[in-house]
Amino acid sequence: MPKYDFVKSKFFNFYRNIDYPTYKQEKEALQIELLKMQHWVVENKKRVAIVFEGRDAAGKGSSIKRFIEYMMPKDLRVVELGIPTPSESKYWFRRYEKHFPKPGEIVFFDRSWYNRAMIEPTMGYCKKSQYKYFMSKVLDWEEKHIDDGLILIKLYLSVSKETQLVRFQERITNPLKYWKYSKNDEKVREYWDVLTKYKEQMFERTSSVKSPWVVIGSNNKLEARLKAMLYVLTTIPHDDWKKFRPLSKKKTRTRYSKTIEGVQFKNLNYRQFKLLETLQALYDA
Repeated sequence: MPKYDFVKSKFFNFYRNIDYPTYKQEKEALQIELLKMQHWVVENKKRVAIVFEGRDAAGKGSSIKRFIEYMMPKDLRVVELGIPTPSESKYWFRRYEKHFPKPGEIVFFDRSWYNRAMIEPTMGYCKKSQYKYFMSKVLDWEEKHIDDGLILIKLYLSVSKETQLVRFQERITNPLKYWKYSKNDEKVREYWDVLTKYKEQMFERTSSVKSPWVVIGSNNKLEARLKAMLYVLTTIPHDDWKKFRPLSKKKTRTRYSKTIEGVQFKNLNYRQFKLLETLQALYDA
């Protein structure tokens, strides 16, 4: 049994093919619970770090945005670090420790110290010795902080190569999102298989019962956001959590239809529907 999980709980199939009106309804319900959870964190002076990892266009930033939309801003931070200095690259763990949450605070990491497990070795941004050192030390480092009271949640949003390409194309053509796409994104995509190898090594070697990885499929962003929220809430249950009942999978399965150039496509799931919408927008642009 691997020490990481694809949302192993009974909620695995929740929110499958959810329609947008139902998504908005459930998102609001979960956001209310997140706010209650944050009050619990503040009142009990807990320290919470939530890591979001995944390839480019996996939906990390948009998921964090929905998490914090109605939370108390003074008691949370979003950490998204840029290119490390030579000193930061050398003292890798120290670079992130100084951003760890204070008592009563939640910190969201939009990418994290796990850059050294995936993107850095893939692109040659670190030495092999630095990669090996990181992989041999990271679990002990995390568990030391967990033993000291840190609540650490590690989420990996998994996007397919085909869906990533569609999202990149949408960024390129969208005048409000073009800045999200860079030449480096294109370069990293060329190393898809290499990064996959490092990703699998990361799951196998940097996950434990105390500090597990949780993998959430993110080809459907609506589903991924809700699952991430639900997982965090089940991991950090506040006093009123037992009263909350998420929507079951039976209530969220909706089919769609789309007509393009006089041809009607029926019985589509949400992902298929959005893909046709995006392709039509690219064609019309």
